[in-house]
Amino acid sequence: MELWHDRILVLDFGSQYTQLIARRIREAQVYSQILPCTVPLATVLAYRPQGIVLSGGPSSVYEKKAPTVSKELFEQGIPVLGICYGMQLVTHLSGGEVAKSKHREYGRAELTIDDAGDLFAGIGKGGPTVVWMSHGDRIERMPPGFRSIAHTSNSPVAAMKQEDGKRRIYCLQFHPEVAHTPDGAQLLRNFVYHICGCKPTWTMQSYVETAVKQIREQVGQERVICALSGGVDSSVAAALTHRAIGDQLICVFVDNGVLRAGERDQVQKMFASQLHLNLRILDRTEQFLAGLKGVTDPEKKRKNIGRLFIKNFEAEAKKLKGIKHLVQGTLYPDVIESVSFKGPSATIKTHHNVGGLPARMRLKLIEPLRELFKDEVRVLGTELGLPDDIIWRQPFPGPGLAIRVLGAVTKERLAILRAAETIVDQEIRSAGLYRDIWQAFAVLLPVRTVGVMGDQRTYEHVVAIRAVTSLDGMTADWAKIPADVLGRMSNRIINEVKGVNRVVYDISSKPPSTIEWE
Repeated sequence: MELWHDRILVLDFGSQYTQLIARRIREAQVYSQILPCTVPLATVLAYRPQGIVLSGGPSSVYEKKAPTVSKELFEQGIPVLGICYGMQLVTHLSGGEVAKSKHREYGRAELTIDDAGDLFAGIGKGGPTVVWMSHGDRIERMPPGFRSIAHTSNSPVAAMKQEDGKRRIYCLQFHPEVAHTPDGAQLLRNFVYHICGCKPTWTMQSYVETAVKQIREQVGQERVICALSGGVDSSVAAALTHRAIGDQLICVFVDNGVLRAGERDQVQKMFASQLHLNLRILDRTEQFLAGLKGVTDPEKKRKNIGRLFIKNFEAEAKKLKGIKHLVQGTLYPDVIESVSFKGPSATIKTHHNVGGLPARMRLKLIEPLRELFKDEVRVLGTELGLPDDIIWRQPFPGPGLAIRVLGAVTKERLAILRAAETIVDQEIRSAGLYRDIWQAFAVLLPVRTVGVMGDQRTYEHVVAIRAVTSLDGMTADWAKIPADVLGRMSNRIINEVKGVNRVVYDISSKPPSTIEWE
């Protein structure tokens, strides 16, 4: 029997929110899997889904080469939920009319529910409910057999459905998956529970059981190396793989010279001494700094670091003999932002362990966390019995401080940033904000400013402090750190870190910015 016999497929049409749909469904303890919209119908049906969600996307249905699906998808008796572009595509393929809206609808809107049954059960009882819109097209004429079940002032058909012998189709012009739609999670639960008939069978315990089985089948009796950084992702990946194959796992920690202060010692103490994993430490500081010399382009930094990581892991695997697999702690957001491997979504940036990997590798990748979000990884870590100090570490990028030193990476500039980073971490912890903030760090800017220190003119570096709150790393808001905490950070950095005379605070959200500066 399959552990996840209740499965919802999400067909991706290029929305940056597609992964949030899967996340919200998983939060309802129903397994959700994303497939590109380009997969054949036979592939979709082979998964035997209980329901199908059509995501949003940046295209218009009337554009040439607009992404689409087979009309036959709607004739399978499988419940379908179309969201934004998904709704417009259903309309277009079913004989309705989609057109440019006179007034683009973006942001908060009040939705009036006209049919409070099934999809909207328990929602909007006290009047209109708030939803999040993001579209320039709208439904001008519904397809035959459909009826409107909700509207806004700008969209007469903000939701519609068709239920007959074969077709069970529900469509929304708004985005229920985002936090800005307060009742969105309830709406998705209504879809997966009441309409699709799913049961809450997907748990971290079931995930562990399945992942362990898959790793064992992939590896057999062979030894495996794991790229261990000490962050939560690689740590959980190592623990999960160790659960599966025990002493067949060899963890390799590469000191690349762009780590935080004390990182190497902390990893050695935790994993070798406390968790008793087979740990090998490689000091490759000079090699990595040589590979970064004179490199200022952030994409090139990431690719160079990715290339050198793999070079070292392959060399170590050759030294150990007979090793064919490499374990990485790659997560969903890493993949989404690196390559559009699951649909036509835009590439944001290359991650050193995804798009930065060489096209031809000797080692086969094992990525047991590739389909998980950060918060799911933390739940998994708890399930595996890892200590809170590991589980709740704030994210740290694989390329390390190299992408927080804007411009050229040198030992001197790294020393400045490392000292500033330590102060930020200390003050965040001291203020009791560490668990409340998703990520807090320092950035060394490629500029110098005039200052006055000791009645003398200075011309020194600028440090930016970046702190954000987030649920999954896909979207983020800047953290409202109390002014006195920011003041202490600034004073300490300027007074304690030689070469800095100015500190600024980044108040940008994601989007339009990213969390990291590079």
